[in-house]
Amino acid sequence: MSEPKSSTASHQNYRRSLGTISLTAVGLGSIIGSGWLFGAERAAKLAGPASILAWVIGAAVALTIALTYSELGSMFPKAGGMVRYGQYSHGSLAGYLAAWANWIAIVSVIPGEATASVQYMSSWHFGWAQGLYDGKELTLSGVALASVLLLVYFALNWFAITLFAKTNTAITVFKVVVPTVTAGALLFAHFDSSHFTDHGGFAPNGWSSVFTAVAVSGIVWAFNGFQSPLNLAGEAKNPGKSLPKAVIGSILIALVIYVALQIAFLGAIPGGDLANGWSNLSYTSPLADLAIAWGLNWLAITLYADAFISPSGTGMIYAATTSRMIHGVQENGHLPKIFGKVDAKTGIPRPALVLNLVVAFMFLAVFRGWGSLAEIVSVATVISYITGPVAVMALRRLAPELPRPVRLRAMPVIAPIAMIFGSLVLYWARWPLTGKVILLMAAGLPIWAWYELRKPFAVLKPHLKAGAWMVAYLFVMAGVSWAGSADFGGHDYLPEGWDLLIVAAIGLAFYYWGVASAWANPSLAAVREEMLEAESAEAAEPSRV
Repeated sequence: MSEPKSSTASHQNYRRSLGTISLTAVGLGSIIGSGWLFGAERAAKLAGPASILAWVIGAAVALTIALTYSELGSMFPKAGGMVRYGQYSHGSLAGYLAAWANWIAIVSVIPGEATASVQYMSSWHFGWAQGLYDGKELTLSGVALASVLLLVYFALNWFAITLFAKTNTAITVFKVVVPTVTAGALLFAHFDSSHFTDHGGFAPNGWSSVFTAVAVSGIVWAFNGFQSPLNLAGEAKNPGKSLPKAVIGSILIALVIYVALQIAFLGAIPGGDLANGWSNLSYTSPLADLAIAWGLNWLAITLYADAFISPSGTGMIYAATTSRMIHGVQENGHLPKIFGKVDAKTGIPRPALVLNLVVAFMFLAVFRGWGSLAEIVSVATVISYITGPVAVMALRRLAPELPRPVRLRAMPVIAPIAMIFGSLVLYWARWPLTGKVILLMAAGLPIWAWYELRKPFAVLKPHLKAGAWMVAYLFVMAGVSWAGSADFGGHDYLPEGWDLLIVAAIGLAFYYWGVASAWANPSLAAVREEMLEAESAEAAEPSRV
């Protein structure tokens, strides 16, 4: 198969109609999905009152990593941006692994949002509704209803990006208002400050549980929404200005909302529900259950309605962004050409939408509970994060002449810190979950092999050499997780405290290896040519007037 070629024509079919407000709504709408409906309870079960800090840590990690991707997104304003950067800096192997991890992390969110809506519905006082969820996962009827929601998400994306933008902005306003009102109503209805000191203290399960909460309780799941504006970069009006504002703004706004919700949840729990400690909290529809407990029936009804609107809005966004990601993977050379087709009339990559719908159904069939999906998504997300810090600095070395509308002077410091943060969150996810998801990453390699191993070894060799750091990183992190302290599910070969230092050192070592191994591969040459052509066309435009 030939190397990737410039793809200017396919991108001309996209409509650059999304401004800063629309892109911020996309980011915020992705972050405030099902995570706000379940995240507060799951974080509290793991970390107790210290779950407040888990949200702050999660936002700090997301913001640091997002800064690296903001430079890349403004530099390469192309559809499905997140799956492209590793390909530009390191070639096919590292690029494919990063794209696979990112796609798995995002496409599995779509059935997760549908699952969240149906799980909340199961608290309705109707026999048929209560039969949708058995306390652990969706029943057959629950899966059927979630499947209908998947079809709705994809149908809304089938017609036009302008319809998507208008619908999503309206939904996002609702999604911001309802969580804010919920936090205020619960704080006003009941707030027991003793919950922050009793029942084991502020961090009843130790500080390791706070870090684990960041990784698996839905916090990473939520903040991962920052990348949605980047994946729609091909439709941004002024990507250099709008992308970083949308990415950073959506994270900070969401952090305020999530911390308020967490504080309200912790204070509103009836004392009797904490008789057996934080770890034994058990709510089917956490915030709605608390609203009912304190007589806020109007709030419960609102939450039941929002359990459709918030997850559905996020599911709709991710249906859009994953289709752009599939387009990007195809242009990287790792999917059939049909998945790169964009409808000239609507600007929608419809074959990619169909593929993602099929995969979403597969995830729904296997993972029928929000919690199990949240864990898979979170770890896959962290694996996909490690490309950004490495790629941004590698491309500064390889292509210093390319325009960078967003260029932070502190990036040489931010990038290695982002790599350390990503490595720590991956470790915090606990063994054996880390091993399972890393194995899932390896499961995608046969697709890469199908397209790449037919090439002459002389052509393939530099791709293998440049991607070796990422393959080694996954194996090393799996080994460290297995051998790590018992606090993080390991076999306790690494003492507590030292394990975190070792993981940080490993992250730093692989960061420098990754940056050093980048090379001027054909994908970078193609996109460089494309950018120069676009710049020349823009410069010639005034002469035509």
